[in-house]
Amino acid sequence: MKNNLKQIVLHRLKLKDTWVICFVLGMVMMNYPFISIFNKPTLPLGIPLLYLYLLVGWSFSIFIVYLFSRAARKDSDTRGHM
Repeated sequence: MKNNLKQIVLHRLKLKDTWVICFVLGMVMMNYPFISIFNKPTLPLGIPLLYLYLLVGWSFSIFIVYLFSRAARKDSDTRGHM
């Protein structure tokens, strides 16, 4: 079950439409409507909410790019050995 799920996720990450969707979501996430939603004078964990939102969003974006690069590398490795 776990291996099957891993294969499904890796296949999905290889598709170009997934790359485009993640890019568009990242751009939307870092623009006006969402920035204004999180620009509040609240301090969760002692960090301003906007800074926390940007830090978590940026970290999540880097993680997604990491997953994409791993999927692309696995795809190129399997093609090279055939």
